[in-house]
Amino acid sequence: MRRLFSLSFILPVSLAYRISVRKDWVAALFSTFFLVNACRAQLPSGRDTSTVGVDTLNSRRAIHYQDVADVLKRCFPRLGITTHDSASLQEGKRFVLVLPQVGYTLQTRALAAIVVNTAFRKPLANMSTMTGTLSYTQNNQVILMANAAVWSAANRYLWTNDWRLMHYPQATYGLGMYTSTDRVINMDYAYFRLYQSLLRRLAPNFYAGIGYALDLHWGINSYDSRRELTRISRYSVGVAGRSVSSGPTLHILYDNRQNAINPNGGLYVNAVFRANTQALGSDKTYQSLLIEARKYIHLPRQSDNILAFWSYNALTLSSDPPFLDLPSTGWDSNGNVGRGFIQGRFRGKKLLYAETEYRFPLTTNRLLGGVIFANAQSVTEHPSEQFEKVVPAVGAGLRLKMNKISRTNLSVDYGFGFDGSKGLFFNLGEVF
Repeated sequence: MRRLFSLSFILPVSLAYRISVRKDWVAALFSTFFLVNACRAQLPSGRDTSTVGVDTLNSRRAIHYQDVADVLKRCFPRLGITTHDSASLQEGKRFVLVLPQVGYTLQTRALAAIVVNTAFRKPLANMSTMTGTLSYTQNNQVILMANAAVWSAANRYLWTNDWRLMHYPQATYGLGMYTSTDRVINMDYAYFRLYQSLLRRLAPNFYAGIGYALDLHWGINSYDSRRELTRISRYSVGVAGRSVSSGPTLHILYDNRQNAINPNGGLYVNAVFRANTQALGSDKTYQSLLIEARKYIHLPRQSDNILAFWSYNALTLSSDPPFLDLPSTGWDSNGNVGRGFIQGRFRGKKLLYAETEYRFPLTTNRLLGGVIFANAQSVTEHPSEQFEKVVPAVGAGLRLKMNKISRTNLSVDYGFGFDGSKGLFFNLGEVF
């Protein structure tokens, strides 16, 4: 838990308006059930002709989907909503999801956003995705993001980017696992992120490449209820003023998933070595390593239910990164590490994280699904740099099919952290 793109596409667009604005998660779930049940009487008992199957390599039988556009077309035929089928995607046309959002998160409180997501597939290639998001929040945060994962024909090359421009006042709680939400430290800053990489296929499903990563924070102001701070948990680097981390990256990737938006099986393993250097503007020369793995299994084997596993490990290998560039809860590329906890809840030089999720359909047309999940995380203490404590979380959620071609879901989850944290979490697409 974001892209710029061409407008050269036909527009089988699903327009959806999310109306969960309260902390009361029951209201958010009720509104989703209301949308589905309000139209059920108007849907025919037979299958719609504008339906598609699951990915060919992972399919054992034809599964017929419906999404929000199909429901709205049946409920409101006079609107002239256009649905779509798999043939259009095979012809290389793009499908775009425009999603005005009104929601609530722990780190933003109420928010309003526009999310634009497109998916397309080049010949013999995996599904490519591009997403753009513009958000404004009750905490006066402004967030502009553009993300992409674009596969060339026959999967020969993979281009990825993660660009962000943010004004982001945010709470932090210090370093290590023994911090408390009773002692909040406020940080106000502006942030520019520029991550991009180009990978080339070396063997089937195996890629390697290079990239560049820049994290620039400025106008950093840290304070608690009494005074401004220049140190947090006895750590002073990047706590006030300005900080820069800049350096080349080396990437190794194995990915045999057909669809990264909503994987229906497969394995993903990613390793990124980053060498921040003063020669490229970094405040300090330091190295970091990211090791990530995801696995998806049908359980039971002949069903469409998926048991998913995720391991995310961010390690500082040397020196002292700026405070805001230290590994932290919710600061992975998609902002999804640590469901059940507020972003920035735990922070340290090294972070270990594991999660498992069980995904299952709730309706035969796959319009609505559900998940249950559990995770655990740990960061090193400062200054010992040792792992001493693990904190888990559990939760459940709903999935609403926004686009059946890309299998893009609107994800609504509620998580409980075992330190007393809890909250509602939204995503466009699966969490991992």
